[in-house]
Amino acid sequence: MAMALTHNHHDALELVQDSMLKLVQKYRHRDADEWGPLFYRILQNSIRDWFRKQKFRQVLTGLMPWQASATETENFAASAEDQVQLDDELKRVIMALDQLPLRQQQTFLLRAWQEFSTRETAFALSISESSVKTHYARATQQLRRILGEEDG
Repeated sequence: MAMALTHNHHDALELVQDSMLKLVQKYRHRDADEWGPLFYRILQNSIRDWFRKQKFRQVLTGLMPWQASATETENFAASAEDQVQLDDELKRVIMALDQLPLRQQQTFLLRAWQEFSTRETAFALSISESSVKTHYARATQQLRRILGEEDG
């Protein structure tokens, strides 16, 4: 899920590892049944923070394009290589997911790919169960439309 949202293998692994570490440090005393939703709540917050940092970096790079580092160029090349290896169908779905608002992406990924219940998804994203249902319905409707257009 982190890979689908960040499009960068290194960043995705780091987000997952940091989230797992936070889970163990802060919630190891909680019931094991709660760990899954807690982990995804932590991961979603980490991804949200990652997006904020990326946006800030883009603003800075836009202001000072001559300051772009070599590591940013290397990370872009690595993520491009990873995407080339993706299966064609998965690539189409990810491209379609990119067109959705962030909350719809998150809801769809938790419900469809992680097979979370509405309740678990609501807990992980800190939203109501009715919001989960709304975001998921809108996401699936949009994905069907987008993927259907690509076929036609």
